[in-house]
Amino acid sequence: MTAMAVRHQRFQTLHKRGCFVIPNPWDAGSARVMAALGAQALATTSAGYAFTLGRPDMGHVTRDEALAHAETIVTATPLPVSGDFENGFADAPDEVAETIRLAAEVGLSGCSIEDTVMSGDNPAYDFELAVERVRAAAAAAKALGRPFVFCARADGVMNGAYNVEEAIRRIQAFEKAGADLLYVPLPPSMESLVQIVKSVSKPVNALAAGRFAKYSKTDFAKAGVRRISTGSAIARATHKKLVDVTTAMLDEGDFSPLLEAASGKAIDYMLQAGGNDE
Repeated sequence: MTAMAVRHQRFQTLHKRGCFVIPNPWDAGSARVMAALGAQALATTSAGYAFTLGRPDMGHVTRDEALAHAETIVTATPLPVSGDFENGFADAPDEVAETIRLAAEVGLSGCSIEDTVMSGDNPAYDFELAVERVRAAAAAAKALGRPFVFCARADGVMNGAYNVEEAIRRIQAFEKAGADLLYVPLPPSMESLVQIVKSVSKPVNALAAGRFAKYSKTDFAKAGVRRISTGSAIARATHKKLVDVTTAMLDEGDFSPLLEAASGKAIDYMLQAGGNDE
């Protein structure tokens, strides 16, 4: 078995039992630091990557750009990587399926696809089309002939397009359509998340961001969550520090926030330790 095949198998195994954290790096450096700190797997972040390009989230990165970025994260560390691929960079089911095939080609061990239209006010796809998109993507993932964890996302609660009941209707249909993992980002409460987990038999991903950042891994595990991701939260926390430090310097002439910076030696060590030595 090749080293890459071992990664894919490891990623699939992580989703079979227990609860694990999958942090979201936005470049090779952040990926290596996360690997050095003990991450078992990584996932790209569409927003975090868009920020590095000076662009906003939600449909401002092309499929080719996202694939190239994902390949950079894959090669940065020996960890399995899942791709955050927004709406699959297409509306049509067959094009979403092609995105899955391309994701596999760059070495990803899985990816997620949203039910969100990447234009206008970002409405949700109509129910039937959303299910057909998942069915096509799931079929493409199964046809790969190797482990690939396909995550179907119902983002309408987070985006204000529909309620929890509709999200549950969608993920139940996504499960029947062949998705390996279900995901409803930022439901109204932990009680809602428990309801979501209980509504399906496949593993569920949860987002530890916003109001859910106050909960611990133990809390998510008790709710039945299998995988905890951070989305763009770590990237945004980094941007918060960027804003605070720069504001202090430019508005007040205060450089003291720089005293909290990590040492160059510590960063150098983590970049080396988290690198891909396969």
